[in-house]
Amino acid sequence: MEKIRIQDDLYNYVNQEWIEKAVIPDDRPLTGGFANLDVDVEKLMIADFNEMCDSNNYPNNYLERACNLYKAVKDVKRRNKDGAKPALKNIEKIKKLTGVAHLNRYLSSFVMNGFPLPFNIGVEDDMKDTNKHCLMLQGPRVILPDTVYYKDGMEAQKEALLGIWKNMAGEVLKYTKLTEEEQALYIEDTLKFDAIIATLVKSREEWSEYTKCYNPMKTSRVASLLKPLNFKKLLNNLFGFIPEFVIVAEPRFLKGFKGLFNEENFELYKHWAYVKELLGSTNVLSEKLREIGSTYQRALSGIAQMTSVEKFAYQLTSQLYSEPVGLYYGEKYFGSEAKKDIIEIVHEIINTYKKRVNENDILSPSTREKAILKLSKMRVKMGYPDKVDEFYDKLVFDNNSSLYEIVCTLMKVYKEDSFSKLALPVNKDLWVMPGHMVNACYNPTSNDITFPAAILQPPFYSIKQTRSQNLGGIGAVIGHEISHAFDNNGAKCDEFGNLNNWWTKEDNKKFEQKTKAMVKQFDGIELPWGKVNGKFIVSENIADNGGMAVTLDIMSKMENANYEEYFVNWAKVWCMKAKPEYLQLLLSVDVHGPSILRANIPPRNFQEWYDTFNVKKTDKMYIAPSKRIVIW
Repeated sequence: MEKIRIQDDLYNYVNQEWIEKAVIPDDRPLTGGFANLDVDVEKLMIADFNEMCDSNNYPNNYLERACNLYKAVKDVKRRNKDGAKPALKNIEKIKKLTGVAHLNRYLSSFVMNGFPLPFNIGVEDDMKDTNKHCLMLQGPRVILPDTVYYKDGMEAQKEALLGIWKNMAGEVLKYTKLTEEEQALYIEDTLKFDAIIATLVKSREEWSEYTKCYNPMKTSRVASLLKPLNFKKLLNNLFGFIPEFVIVAEPRFLKGFKGLFNEENFELYKHWAYVKELLGSTNVLSEKLREIGSTYQRALSGIAQMTSVEKFAYQLTSQLYSEPVGLYYGEKYFGSEAKKDIIEIVHEIINTYKKRVNENDILSPSTREKAILKLSKMRVKMGYPDKVDEFYDKLVFDNNSSLYEIVCTLMKVYKEDSFSKLALPVNKDLWVMPGHMVNACYNPTSNDITFPAAILQPPFYSIKQTRSQNLGGIGAVIGHEISHAFDNNGAKCDEFGNLNNWWTKEDNKKFEQKTKAMVKQFDGIELPWGKVNGKFIVSENIADNGGMAVTLDIMSKMENANYEEYFVNWAKVWCMKAKPEYLQLLLSVDVHGPSILRANIPPRNFQEWYDTFNVKKTDKMYIAPSKRIVIW
């Protein structure tokens, strides 16, 4: 093994030995860091689910229902016997459509049943007034990972992936009553309709600027652009009233809608909807269909083997009953001592952030005051919520139903609950992540940070790790999420989460210059699996930079600060070994930068890195002081 100097490559210096030996599970695209914690939580919870099911001893009604769903997934004998029948009976409604007028009669039913439509609507927090909800409209998603795959220069990748998709769709359609000729036509029409969608909807890079999704339009205007669909009638059927405005997330899509959906190409839509709905149902049908239906997604990520029945049962159950499962995990496996310690770390980071903002050289006094106010109003959600939201009382089903019918019932409850909120105020006490999820987030419309219990373990955090290690791990991640309040998107929202320009023009100009510098620092970097798009990942890179800046500031005030421990644990957090296909996919679909760059680039912006390891101009992890970037 080639000896690596830490001054040349922090990531591989710390992680190479582990990476050389690590084996990626056959049913996953990667191992290491977040993924390993997720595997550990999954094993732990599967064991608990099996014990509860075997003993019929449940902590509460929520977990009893969750276990009943878990058992329904594991009932392979029944699912195999049912085959595709449960879905085909439902999907026949799509096949029987005769035209636009016919679809208009059943449009609200199609929405509530989750059938694919040529547009999507949902109830979201209103970004201009986050105490209220709004109705948002956007286009359907494309088959390929991103619209860039449909552009010139991507022909080889496009044909290869669509070839895999076509083979998968062909195998699944064999389970229907369609003739071979009809099967071929349905696939051909689906691809034609998908190609039109790709010319209208946003790319992942465009979606990454989420504040640009806020485009209010009068409902009457939206309705006229969605003709020949009867949009106003649909809204009245769904909500009992017609909202005055709709937030259009993709204006380009809406303006081009008539070219996508009309009486002339209704058959294209119908065949596309049939194929999409059937493929989307395969995971809750027979095991053979679950295997066939996962072919395309597994190919995208380089996964050799589909998820086992037991793992899939847990994954589906923990998704649909996320809060009860998360609360169970948090109460059982996350201690009060650790919760107290981590909350202290959070408040220390927030207070240090306030100090740094007050000293920031790109902000004038008035803007600093607003930024500090935003930090003061930031809500902190650590570990798990105090109780299960009452929504889960509605999540009931008939144990005698097929798995397909059970999932359809539960998904309809989710949709009904979401739609019922349109006229209600926003509940900012809700958690957007459950306790068993290995992740963390900043919610811009609530101005809060959420850290589920499952991420609060080594290497991110442990009461047994040193303070320096914890700051290089969970501390920097906490700082990262706080920094999202001041990234290129979050900076456009005020202390209440409302879209509101609280910057002076001069301050904003300086911030945009820093943002452009951050784009440039990453843009165009060549990796073995592709080239980095600096603009696409800039918000996450601003957050990484801010997380390191604030925790290094805390380190500077500590008596026994160990910077080597700090930087080594920082690199451990981002350790990952992944399939080449998955690494390539992430460059197109993930707003986070490649893990090697997340480990290696942020330290170069800080003098502590150079002082700790005596990094010189001749070392690979050196950049000139004039090119170093510190925003927050």
